[in-house]
Amino acid sequence: MSPKEKETPKLPKEKDVEQKESNSKKKIELPEDELSEEDAALKGELEMLVERLQEDKVELYQPGIDSLKKFIKESTSSMTAVPKPLKFLRSHYDALISVYGKWEDKTLKAELADVLSMIGMTYNESDNKDGVETYKRESLKWRLLGNLKSLNEWGHEYLRHLSLEIGEQYQEDLEFSKEKDEKLFSLALEIVPEFLKHNAETEAVDLLLELESIDKLPQFVDKDTFERVCLYLVSCVPLLAPPDDLSFLNTAFSIYLLQNQLTNALSLAIRLDDEELIRNVFEATDDEIVQQQLGFILGRQNSCFKIDNEKVQQCISNVKISEYFKYLTKELNLLTPKVPEDIYRSHLESSPTSIMNSSMESAHQNLASAFVNSFVNAGYGSEKVVQEDQWIYKTKGTGMLSTTASLGLINLWDNTEGLQKLDEYLYNEQSEIKAGALLGMGLSSTSVHDEVESALLILQDYLSGTEKNVSIITSVITGLGISFAGSEDETVLNLLLPLISDTDISLEVSSLAALALGHVFVGTCNGDISSTILQTLLERESSELTSKWIRFMSLGLGLLYMSKYDQADDVLETIEAIEHPIVKTLKVIVTVCSYAGTGNVLQIQALLQMCTVKPHQDEAEEDEEKDGEKGKESENDKDKEDIDNTTTPENESYQAYAVLGLALIAMGEEIGQEMSLRHFGHLMHYGNSMIRRAVPLAMGLVSSSNPQMKVFDTLSRYSHDQDLDVAINSIFSMGLVGAGTNNARLAQLLRQLASYYSKDRDSLFIVRIAQGLVSLGKGTMTISPFNTDRAILSKVSLASILTVAVTLLDPKSFILDNNSALLYYLAPSIKPRMLVTVDEELNPIKVNVRVGQAVDVVGQAGRPKTITGWVTHSTPVLLGHGERAELETDEYLSLATALEGIVILRKNPDFVEED
Repeated sequence: MSPKEKETPKLPKEKDVEQKESNSKKKIELPEDELSEEDAALKGELEMLVERLQEDKVELYQPGIDSLKKFIKESTSSMTAVPKPLKFLRSHYDALISVYGKWEDKTLKAELADVLSMIGMTYNESDNKDGVETYKRESLKWRLLGNLKSLNEWGHEYLRHLSLEIGEQYQEDLEFSKEKDEKLFSLALEIVPEFLKHNAETEAVDLLLELESIDKLPQFVDKDTFERVCLYLVSCVPLLAPPDDLSFLNTAFSIYLLQNQLTNALSLAIRLDDEELIRNVFEATDDEIVQQQLGFILGRQNSCFKIDNEKVQQCISNVKISEYFKYLTKELNLLTPKVPEDIYRSHLESSPTSIMNSSMESAHQNLASAFVNSFVNAGYGSEKVVQEDQWIYKTKGTGMLSTTASLGLINLWDNTEGLQKLDEYLYNEQSEIKAGALLGMGLSSTSVHDEVESALLILQDYLSGTEKNVSIITSVITGLGISFAGSEDETVLNLLLPLISDTDISLEVSSLAALALGHVFVGTCNGDISSTILQTLLERESSELTSKWIRFMSLGLGLLYMSKYDQADDVLETIEAIEHPIVKTLKVIVTVCSYAGTGNVLQIQALLQMCTVKPHQDEAEEDEEKDGEKGKESENDKDKEDIDNTTTPENESYQAYAVLGLALIAMGEEIGQEMSLRHFGHLMHYGNSMIRRAVPLAMGLVSSSNPQMKVFDTLSRYSHDQDLDVAINSIFSMGLVGAGTNNARLAQLLRQLASYYSKDRDSLFIVRIAQGLVSLGKGTMTISPFNTDRAILSKVSLASILTVAVTLLDPKSFILDNNSALLYYLAPSIKPRMLVTVDEELNPIKVNVRVGQAVDVVGQAGRPKTITGWVTHSTPVLLGHGERAELETDEYLSLATALEGIVILRKNPDFVEED
C-alpha cells in the first residue's frame, strides 16, 4: 500500500478531531496513532526542541528558540483551525513557563517570552481549574515581558488578539484605579501603525478608543490612509458618548489639516463650533482662491467669521448668493413668476374652492395667497400678485403687515432690490403696511451682510424710543432677528437687550426681543443675554409668566445654548431659582436645545420618560405649601385662557417641548431618526392632547425637505384627526417635509385636503401655506438644516424651523390669530439646493457632473463608488435629499470635497484629453 492510500481514510477522522477541538479545548492534542506522517514528524521535532530548552546546554537555547519561532511563523492553516505548531506546543506550555523561570539571560528570556506569548493565544480563562486564575490574558502578559518591536512578523491574527487583551487590561486597570501602564501604551502604539499598513484602520481606531488615546492617531496616518481613517472617525461620532465624540472630531480635524484637506477640516471645525480652529484652516493656506472656497462653505452656515481679505469676506457674507441663484433659475428656465393658482390648481380639486360661499372669499384666504406667492417666488425678485394687483388692500389688519413683508421674501438675498421695492411702503399712513415694509427689509437681507448693513441703519431708527406702535416695534425686532440670524452682531445686541429687561413694556415686545437675540446669537452661550432673560423671568409678575408670549422668551434662552450641552449646566441651575411651574418647561427647552443634533440616547430616554407622565401626576408628591402656590397659579392660567382664548397653559406644555426635543436630538444620526418616527406613532396613540399636537411638528422637524412616503402618508392620516389643532399641525408638517421638493404625491394630498377643508377657514389657510412650502422657490430650495454632504448641522436653520414649530404648538394663538408674520422665521433656513460651478474668477462655468444617491462607504475595502444610480448633468444642477455629485472627468479639480452649493474649479494641469 502506498503512503497516500494509507492516509486517505484518516482524513475524516482528523476533521472530526478538529471539530471537537472547536467545541471544547479539552482535546487539543491528536492521538499519536491518528496523526499523518508529516504531522507526526512535526510533533516529534517540536518536542525535541522543547527538551533541548529544558537541558543545561546553554549553547542550544538560541538555535532552539529560533527553530520554534520559524515553525510558528511559517505555519499556515485555515481561518477556523489552530496552526499545528501551536496545537502541538500547547501541552508543553507549562514546561516552557518553568524553563523561563530558570533562565537568567535577559535576551534569551525575552525571545522565549515571544514564543510563550504566541502559544498563550490558545489559552483563555475557560482553561482555569478550580476557580484559580492560572491563565489570564497570557499573550499580553508574555508580550510585555518579551520584545515590543517587530510585531508584524507574528501575523495579523496575533495582533488582533493582542489588541483585544490590551483593551481588556486597560479597562481592568481603570476599574481598580491602577496607575497608567506605560509599557501597555507603548505596545499599543507599536500595533497601531501595523494595523494601518494592512488596511485595518477600523481596528487601529478602536484600539486607541479603548485606551482613550485617540489623540495619538495623527502621527501614524499618511497620505494613503488618512481618507479611510477620517471617514471612520467621523462616522463613529454619533455613536460615542461625550467627551469621546469631541475628541474624535478634533483628531479627524488634525489629520485633515496635516494632509492639507482644508475643506474637510473646515467642516469639522464648524461642527466643533471653534472659531480658533476655523482661523487655523484659513491660515493654513495663502491661496486666495482656496480661501474663497472656504468662505462659500462658511457662508452656508450664516457664519459671523471675519477675515481681513475683502474678497474672501464677501464669500462668507453671501454677497453673491442672489447672483448665482438667479443664474441657476435662468439656466433652468424658471424666470417666469408663478401665481398662487398655479400651485392650488383648483380645477383638479374634487370640490373647487372657487365655488365656496362668499364668506370664504375672505381677507384670510387672500393673506394665504400672499404667503404662497412669496414662498413660490422666493429669491426670484419678481411676482405678479402683491404689487400688480394691489393685493395688500385685499387683506385686513395684521394680514396687511404679512402681505407687505412678503415682498421681502420675494427679494430674498437681494437687499439692494428689496429695500428699493419696500421703501415706498414706509411712507404709508397705515401702520400695518409700514410695519410690514420694515419686516420685509429684514427678510430681504437674510444671511447677506456687507459693510454698510443698510437694513440695520433703517430698522434701528424705529427702536430709538419715539415709536409707540407695538406692531411696528415687533416687526422691527422680528426683522432684525431674521436678518442677522447667526451673525452675533453687537449693534443688534445693544438695540434689543434693553427691551428684554424693561418690565414696563409689554411682555410681547420683551419676549420677541429675547427670541430675536436667541437667533442672532444662536449657540454662543452669550452670558449677557442669558442673565438678562433669567433676571426678567425672576422679576416679571407670576401672572405674566403664564402668558402665551413667554414661550418665546424661554425659546430665546434655549437657542443660545444650541448644541452646547457641555455649557448648559450653569443656566439649568439658575432656572431652579424661579419659583413658578414654568421652570419645568424652561429646563426642557434649554436641555433639548443644548443636545440638538447629538443623537444622545440617554437624553432621548429621559424625554420619553417625561412624555409618559400624566399632567399633575407628580403634583401630589409636592408639599402643601407648593400645592397652594400651584393652585393659585392654575387659577391665573384659567383666567389667562379665558382672556386669550388659548389652549395650553405654558406651565403644562413641557411635554410638548419634550416631543419636539426628541426630534431635535434624534435628527443627528440616521438610526435615531428611524427610531424616533416609530416612537412618534406610539406617542400619538397614547399621549395627551399636548403631546399629540406636538407629534406631527416633530415629524416635520426630523424630516424637513425629505419627503419620505411613510412620513407624509402618516401625516396625511393625522390631518383628518378629530382634534383640529392636531390636523392643522399635520397639514403644516406635510409642507415642512416636502419643502422645496415639488413632490407630486404631496401636492395631490394637499389638493385633496383643500377640498376636504373648503368650509373651514383656519384649516384651509394652513393647507395653502403647506402648498406654498412644497413649491418653495419653484422647487429649487430646501429648509433642511443639514448641508455639506449632511456633515454639518446648521444651527441657524434648525433654530428657524424650531421657532415656527413652537409657534404652532398653539396655532390659534399665533399663526391663525394676528401673528401670521411669525411664519417668516423660516426665512433663515431657506437655502438653494444647487450646485453651481465657478472658475477662479468666480464666473459660472458649465461642466458635466454625475448626480446620484450617496452611498455609505465607511470601512469598505478598496475604493468603492460613492454614488449609485447616477445621471450625468451639466451644471448648474439641483441636488435632492441624500444626493451627491461628482465631476465626470479630470479636466477640472474641485477645491471643495463635497460638490454642493458654490464650488470653485481649477484647471487640472495634468489632464490629457482622450481621443
